[in-house]
Amino acid sequence: MSAAIRNYALVTSAYWGFTLTDGALRMLVLLHFHALGYSAFEIALLFVLYEFAGIITNLVGGWLAQARGLRFTLYCGLSLQILSLAALSLTNPDWLPAVSVAYVMGLQAASGVAKDLTKMSSKSAIKVLVPAEAKGALFRWVALLTGSKNALKGVGFFMGGALLSWLGFSGAVLAMAAGLALTLIAVAVSLGKAMSGPSSAAKPKFREVFSSDRKINVLSGARLFLFGARDIWFVVGLPVFLAAELGWNHIEVGTYMAAWVIGYGFIQAIAPKMLRAQSHEPDGRTAQFWIIVLIAVTIAIAAAIKQDVAPEFAVLGGLLVFGVAFAINSSLHSYLILAYAHGDKVAMNVGFYYMSNAIGRLTGTILSGVSYFYGGLVGCLVTSIAFLTISWAISAALPTRSTAKPQG
Repeated sequence: MSAAIRNYALVTSAYWGFTLTDGALRMLVLLHFHALGYSAFEIALLFVLYEFAGIITNLVGGWLAQARGLRFTLYCGLSLQILSLAALSLTNPDWLPAVSVAYVMGLQAASGVAKDLTKMSSKSAIKVLVPAEAKGALFRWVALLTGSKNALKGVGFFMGGALLSWLGFSGAVLAMAAGLALTLIAVAVSLGKAMSGPSSAAKPKFREVFSSDRKINVLSGARLFLFGARDIWFVVGLPVFLAAELGWNHIEVGTYMAAWVIGYGFIQAIAPKMLRAQSHEPDGRTAQFWIIVLIAVTIAIAAAIKQDVAPEFAVLGGLLVFGVAFAINSSLHSYLILAYAHGDKVAMNVGFYYMSNAIGRLTGTILSGVSYFYGGLVGCLVTSIAFLTISWAISAALPTRSTAKPQG
C-alpha cells in the first residue's frame, strides 16, 4: 500500500503542476485578447481547437496508454504543454488579427492535447493504484485528485491574471513553462518505472476504445451535456460579463474566478463525506438529483438578470450555489466512470468518457461566444438550462443501485 500511495502522490503532483499552468493559460489568453479588443465570439474561437483536440486525444490517448503505459502518456502531456507555453511567448500584438487567432488556436490545440493526455493518465492511474480490496477507497481517492486539481486550477486563474499584470503575456507563459519543466524532471526521477507498460502481452485494438458497455455510454452522454451546460456560460460569457458589464479589472476577474474554482474543488474533494448519509453507493438517481438543483439555480439567476433584480448579487451569489451542486455531480461522475471501467481496459474506458467530456466542452465553448453575442449572459444561461435538462434525461438510464461497484 505504501508504494501505491507514493506513486499516487507523484502522479497527483504532476497533475497539480500541469493544472496550475492550464488554469493560468486560460485566463491569460482570455484577458489578454479581450484587452486587445477581440469580441466574445473571437475569444471563443481561440479555445475551439483546444477543446476539439480533446476529442481525438482521449480516444488515441486511451489506446496509447493501454499499449505503452500510463507513464509514457503522462510524460508526453507534460512535455507538450511546456513546448506550447514556450511557443506562445512569441505572439506579437502587432500581428494581423487573423494571424494571431490562427497561431494561438494552433498552440491551444497542442495545449488541449497535453491537457487530455495528462488528465487521462492521472485519472486512470487511480484505478490501477487503488487496491481492489480497499472498500470505499476509490471514491475517496478520485474525489481527492479531482477536487485538488480544480482547486489548483482556481489558483491558476488567479495566477494568470496576476502574471499578466506583472510580467505581460510573453513573460507569464515563459515563467510557467520553466516551472512545469522542473515539475516534469522531478516527477520523472522519482516515479521511476512505475506504470511503465501494459499488464499483459496482448496489444489492444484501436476499435476497442469505443465502449460497448451501456453504463459507460450513458454516463458519457450525460457528462457531455453536463459539462457543455457549465461551459456555455462559464468559459466566455461570465468573464466578459464581469469585465464589460461590471467593470472589473484583470486581477479582480482572475481573483473571483480563482476563488470560485478553489471552492468548487474543495467541495469535490469532500463529496464522499457529504454523501455518506445515504444508504447506498452513489448512483444514477444521485446524479439526477443534483442536476435538478443545477437547473433550479440557473433559472433563478437568469430570471433575476432579466428582471434586473440585483443582477450582480444574483450572478455572484448564484454562482456559488451552482458551484456546490456542480462539484458534487462532477465528483460523482468521476467516481462512476472508474467504478464502471473494466480492469483490463481502464485507460480506454476513461479515454472514451473524457472524449465525451471534450465534445461537451467544445460545444459549450462555441455556444458561450455565440449565446453571449446574441443574448448576453441571459442567453448563455437559457442555453445552459437546455443542456442541463438533456443531461438529466440521459441520467435516468444510469444504474440506480449497487451496479456502480468497482470492477476488477
